[in-house]
Amino acid sequence: MPLCPDATGARALNLTIAGMTMPNTKQAEQMRKGAGFIAALDQSGGSTPKALRLYGVEESAYSSETEMYDLIHQMRARIIKSPAFTGDKVVGAILFEQTMDRDIDGMPTATYLWEQRGVVPFLKIDKGLEAEAEGVQLMKPIPGLDGLLARAVKAGIFGTKERSVINAANAAGIEAIVAQQFALGAQITAAGLMPILEPEVTISIADKAEAEALLLAALLRHLDALPAGQQVMLKLTLPTKANHYKPLVDHPAVMKVVALSGGYARDAANQLLAQNSGIIASFSRALTEGLSTQQSDAAFNAALATAIDSIHAASVAG
Repeated sequence: MPLCPDATGARALNLTIAGMTMPNTKQAEQMRKGAGFIAALDQSGGSTPKALRLYGVEESAYSSETEMYDLIHQMRARIIKSPAFTGDKVVGAILFEQTMDRDIDGMPTATYLWEQRGVVPFLKIDKGLEAEAEGVQLMKPIPGLDGLLARAVKAGIFGTKERSVINAANAAGIEAIVAQQFALGAQITAAGLMPILEPEVTISIADKAEAEALLLAALLRHLDALPAGQQVMLKLTLPTKANHYKPLVDHPAVMKVVALSGGYARDAANQLLAQNSGIIASFSRALTEGLSTQQSDAAFNAALATAIDSIHAASVAG
């Protein structure tokens, strides 16, 4: 039986309120409560080979991009269909475009996520990073964005995720990265989707704490300038100082703050996350750590359940 039998489902995910298209209210409520975490299942063309290698699939197993994406979709479908992967602990999932365009058991992936698993679907929309300038890497242009957003709405996607990277505590660079994120966020909001803005701070930089201080100040300035009633979500690197981003968690223009693992192993990421009140996880490698194509279904499901339980516990600890 579907986990959301009373939901209108992916065919009616958007409402029109006072002439403005708004995300589905049941899904928005699930994200606001945040009683769980967001699974990042959004490895794109550049990161898919590494994700497959970690899963036990070598590059010799495929000879074309289509075959590669078929294999990563099989992995993602196995995760999504696993008994532990439900809205009870996994409140959302971020998909890559190729995943959105594929089916699970004959049902579009986003529809399957919401109607069968009770998990809110998001879509990664960025197309990679520019070369570093002023200590940051802005997002590359996104060709055909309007068309992609329209397809996402039609497919039943609730929101989007867009990543850029901060590599130094450079005030001008950080302001540029935040301005770009909010400009794109406005376009996404106008399309009827919820933007997850992701200005990632690289965990290995020497001035990480200083970069986080500049980032917090820039985010607060832009949040304060949003029209009344408009909200965004934020995906941020786990901070050096616990609860550094609490002003963002409490800001009325923020639906939810989620954390990326940023290269930390799962145990370390969970430990840091638990120290930050009101922030939930949005982990990728930390979620799939230890999963393998060679595992039996029983072993795979047990390993994934252990990962989900630990990330969920850290997400609700605060």
